[in-house]
Amino acid sequence: MSAPPARAARRRVLTLATVLAVVCGTLLWWLAPFGPATPSGSITFSTGVRTGVYQRYGVLLRQAMAKDLPKVSVTLTDSEGSQQNLARVASGEADLTIATADAVAQYIRDRRPGFERLRGCARLYDDYVQLVVRRGARVRTVADLRGLRVGVGQDGSGVRLIADRVLAAAGITPSRDVTAVPVGIDSMPEMLENGTLDAFFWSGGLPTQAVQTLSERTPIRLVPMDPTLVQALRDVGESTRHYRSAMIPADAYAAAQYGQPVETLAVANLLVTTAEADPALVEGFTRSVIGSRDRIGGQVHPAQLVDLRTAVYTEPLALHEGARRYYRSVKP
Repeated sequence: MSAPPARAARRRVLTLATVLAVVCGTLLWWLAPFGPATPSGSITFSTGVRTGVYQRYGVLLRQAMAKDLPKVSVTLTDSEGSQQNLARVASGEADLTIATADAVAQYIRDRRPGFERLRGCARLYDDYVQLVVRRGARVRTVADLRGLRVGVGQDGSGVRLIADRVLAAAGITPSRDVTAVPVGIDSMPEMLENGTLDAFFWSGGLPTQAVQTLSERTPIRLVPMDPTLVQALRDVGESTRHYRSAMIPADAYAAAQYGQPVETLAVANLLVTTAEADPALVEGFTRSVIGSRDRIGGQVHPAQLVDLRTAVYTEPLALHEGARRYYRSVKP
């Protein structure tokens, strides 16, 4: 016997409703975005002096992030260097920065304001300490700087921290035995050129454009710093163990090195944020840093040395959870 007309009609309605629900659900599934929401908002990135590697790297990284994180607005601010950068991030004045590992360790050791908030995102490239003099200068070692006018970096810079330490390791008291001039890489080359400086320290990636340009217009050379001096630095204490002996390759500054490598010391740069930073945002810009290595490295040579295998090692800072998520996502 066939079902009564009313019952058959109800079945047809229920069947049609079920079909519509399935169709609507499928459409919603197709139209909905996959994965987590794209990070949005604005961040301030504290970089460095205008002619230094930090500032140039920051400009190019902002361009990469504009492509990878289109909903995130990045503002760059110049700075005197690592020490000022850390103070800005720790205080909330900036959200992201680059600083050398020795400056980070000293900031923590001194228990500076907000030190406990700092977190690492990536180990980037190494800075190389460069002691620059005119080609005819009688300076052959750091100890020969005694009595001279020496550019030591601005007060808030990582250069100033390391210059004072190198001078002390060579038996020189910066406040007494040299005329320490607190200027940055934006001023030191011209001052050496016009005779108002006898030498200057710089700590940066290789090659640094300001030193490269100086070498092409003025006869200069680099003063070596041998492993004995580096060991004397490392023996000072906890925050100096981040230094290592290194060689400036012979072709870093061809006009200044005459085909010879130069002994020096190196220290790693870290990408730094705070514990409170949004994990999704930190994961995004860590991904952008690693992914943009080759693009940025074509214009800023040190960026070519950013390596996924070592980027995770952000000592003395704990790794931010967002960065940890990124490294886990790309782990073989």
